Amino acid sequence: MEMLSIEKELQENAYPGRGIIIGRTPDGKKAVTAYFIMGRSENSRNRVFVEEGRGIRTQAFDPSKLTDPSLIIYAPVRVLGNKTIVTNGDQTDTIYEGMDKQLTFEQSLRCREFEPDAPNYTPRISGVLHIENGKYSYAMSILKSDNGNPEACNRYTFAYENAIAGEGHFIHTYKCDGNPLPSFEGEPKRVAMSDDMEAFAEMLWNSLNEDNKVSLFVRYIDIETGKEETKIVNKNK
Repeated sequence: MEMLSIEKELQENAYPGRGIIIGRTPDGKKAVTAYFIMGRSENSRNRVFVEEGRGIRTQAFDPSKLTDPSLIIYAPVRVLGNKTIVTNGDQTDTIYEGMDKQLTFEQSLRCREFEPDAPNYTPRISGVLHIENGKYSYAMSILKSDNGNPEACNRYTFAYENAIAGEGHFIHTYKCDGNPLPSFEGEPKRVAMSDDMEAFAEMLWNSLNEDNKVSLFVRYIDIETGKEETKIVNKNK
């Protein structure tokens, strides 16, 4: 699979929706994950990321303008032991609870499907990073309607063992802008990573569409020590 520039991918797509990036730094020393949210409605744009324990949560920037919290207020990132879970919805909790009961990532998501937001039926995208004894692997998942048909849920899981230095994978909810919004197609895109967290976060944020971007989370985890570095950027301040 061709190695893509995440910068170019974002700059050329005004509305990828919500996106997850997981990979490994070129020097091989750190696991990387990033999650961003975008919005077209006032309700979706009225959000910020805040830290919650070792994870993050979305919350309303202006609570008086919050109209429907059901699909926009959730914990995108939670940490369970040596596993970091990243998703675009409250399935973060489903995965956390399932894996805490010794279910696999894939098994934990069996009880969930795409979001009930007709006519878009937004896919649920999820990722988990597993770091143990100096080894690092990750997996990504997408649960989507069958070409817009809500009667069927298509389930795809992509597992990356022994994550390769300098490489990452990028999955997002929407193929592009539209009405209804077309779901992401294919397997996660192979993208180049960076050793510099600050530069990587700045590049991602600057590449997202200025009108639609809302918040960005980036975390680098030292594979040997488990030490975490986190960067959060919110448009609303």
